[in-house]
Order: sequence, then C-alpha cells, then structure tokens
Amino acid sequence: MKRFVWRLQRVLEIKKKEEQKVRAELFQLTEKLANARGELLRWQKMLENIINGLAEENPKRRLGEQEFFLRYSAASDEQIKKLKDKMNALESQQREKIVEVLKVRRFKEGLERLRVEAKMQFIKEQEKLEQKELDEGATISFVRKLRNWENANE
Repeated sequence: MKRFVWRLQRVLEIKKKEEQKVRAELFQLTEKLANARGELLRWQKMLENIINGLAEENPKRRLGEQEFFLRYSAASDEQIKKLKDKMNALESQQREKIVEVLKVRRFKEGLERLRVEAKMQFIKEQEKLEQKELDEGATISFVRKLRNWENANE
C-alpha cells in the first residue's frame, strides 16, 4: 500500500508552530498583567496602611505626618494612575492576542479536518485498488482453472 502524503502537511505544521508562538506571547502578556495587578495592589495596600497608621497616631504627631502624606499623595496617585493605564493597555493587548490565538486555532483545526478527510479518501481509494487487484487475481485464477479443466476434458 502506498504511503499517505498530504500536500498541505507543511502548512499545518507551520500553523501549529504559529499557534504555540502566539500562545507563548499570550502567556507573557498575562504574566505582565498579573505583575502589574500585584504592584497596584501593593501600592494600594501601602497607602491603606499609612492611612490606618495615621489614624492610630496621637493627634499632635499625626498632623505633621498627614501633611507629609498629603504632600506626596499626588505622586502616589500618579503612580497608581500609571499602573492602571499600563493594566488597561496590557488587557487590550491580551484581548487582541486571544483573538489571534482563536483565529490561528480555527485555521489549524480546519486544516486538521481536511487532513483527516483526505486520509479517509486515500484509504478508501487504496481499498478499492486492493479489491480490484484481488478481483483481477480471482478472475485470472478462475480462467486458468477453467482452461486447465477444458484442456483436461479434451
């Protein structure tokens, strides 16, 4: 039996590699996004701890620390805003990568279905050829036996 060869096999292999590459990029984006979320949570927790600490201080000392905190709160707010902007950009990139992964996966799965169909068709054709050869062999064998029988009866 001939070996199955599919012309689009190389395209399928390329699409599989492309899907792996895009998935790796998506994983990296997801990691960056998780890191940015963690950093944002650390900033927010730090500010919350400072505010809670100020509330527990005695009133005389608290006024000076509150003034210092309020003076530098704009920098903290700016840092938090930058982190949120970064997260929004990463989330947007992540959505785009997800769409790209799904697009490549659909294309790859379509190729895989085509390959399965082509292989099934190939197997059917090979079985037909094999059956045809068996039929021809049986016919030739029958004709030979018939001739031998006719020659023996003459």
